[in-house]
Amino acid sequence: MLHLMQLIFGYTNDLCEALQRRDQDIVNAMTLVSLTKERLQKTRDHEWDNFLQKVSVFCVKHKIEVPNMNDFYAPRGRSRRYFAKVINIHRFRVEMFLSVIDLQVQELNNRFDETNMELLLCMACLNPLNSFASFNKQKLLRLAEFYPSEFSCVDIVKLDHQLDLFVDDMRKDSRFQNLKNLGELSILLVETNKHVSFALVFLLLKLVLILPVATTSVERVFSSMTFVKNKLRNSMSDKLLNNCLVTVVERDLFVQVSNDDVLKRFQNMKSRRMVLDFP
Repeated sequence: MLHLMQLIFGYTNDLCEALQRRDQDIVNAMTLVSLTKERLQKTRDHEWDNFLQKVSVFCVKHKIEVPNMNDFYAPRGRSRRYFAKVINIHRFRVEMFLSVIDLQVQELNNRFDETNMELLLCMACLNPLNSFASFNKQKLLRLAEFYPSEFSCVDIVKLDHQLDLFVDDMRKDSRFQNLKNLGELSILLVETNKHVSFALVFLLLKLVLILPVATTSVERVFSSMTFVKNKLRNSMSDKLLNNCLVTVVERDLFVQVSNDDVLKRFQNMKSRRMVLDFP
């Protein structure tokens, strides 16, 4: 089982790191999703013999008994009376090797189906990095089609021409040359009043920004929840949970706040019997 975990984590580690980076590269991340699913599927279909050989060599090296794959599986620490009689090859290959890989592939398919991947790739075409190097008008028009309540057929036609003007303006305006992400782009568009000139493009940009998948912030929040709201604190109220999560998720910001500022803030909230000593 440990060798199987090492195998799966080895193939999925790069994808996990790519999805959790703050400067997330959506195009490369989606490429990693496809490569990871393909590699796991190939491993499932063709790599069992190599995997078994590797585990057997490890067992022999460390003087661990290698079970005969044609013998019946003998569960350890459990009564055989309540265990289905299966041979070792079925237990280790079908019930463990294939099942675990199938679960991992299914999870990736559920999270990144064709529609989601198309949506993510279309979103990446608005990235201002390197003077809008990833700009693709057709994909952005396809992105607008995902929002029929926001973009009518007439709006799509207008957006087609507005995107051409938009990208030409962005590449010629020196103020937009060093932007790194969609957030910086949206701020500068408002500051320069270009969000009025390119209203449809700005609407598309806003829709991209409010999507949870547009940033790794949501992923970091859910990761933080596993530490903040554990079994010991599972009954905490939503308000307390939110307050705790803010300091955990935005730790880069709160690390700049000194302990003295926290003590003063706490002391000034209301009069207290005990006065905190400031160093």
